Amino acid sequence: TTTIGAAAELAAKQWLEKQGLKCRAQNISSHFGEIDLIMQDQDYMVFVEVRLRNNDNYASALESITRQKQQRIKKTAMCYLQKEQLVDKIPCRFDVIAASNEDNQFTFNWIRNAF
Repeated sequence: TTTIGAAAELAAKQWLEKQGLKCRAQNISSHFGEIDLIMQDQDYMVFVEVRLRNNDNYASALESITRQKQQRIKKTAMCYLQKEQLVDKIPCRFDVIAASNEDNQFTFNWIRNAF
């Protein structure tokens, strides 16, 4: 599962780069949690959560990001912005990439401003 998850993150990063975003960092951790991708979309810093779901029987990729998970991502984003001295200097948003894998082909649903 870790390997397929890492492959999904890499494929999502490459897909977002094809959409014109630039990768700033990957797998950034703080004591609050982790952010999969930090991208730049023109003037925006974009914190991206990549969710891979093989099936939606329990919850969709977007539904699987609980309020607690959102809070951990936001706090980790603030740690990153503080470290990079970017607090109040760049607008930010939180996106979700819902990834599906069929026949070893990833497809993506990009939800901008997901939370």
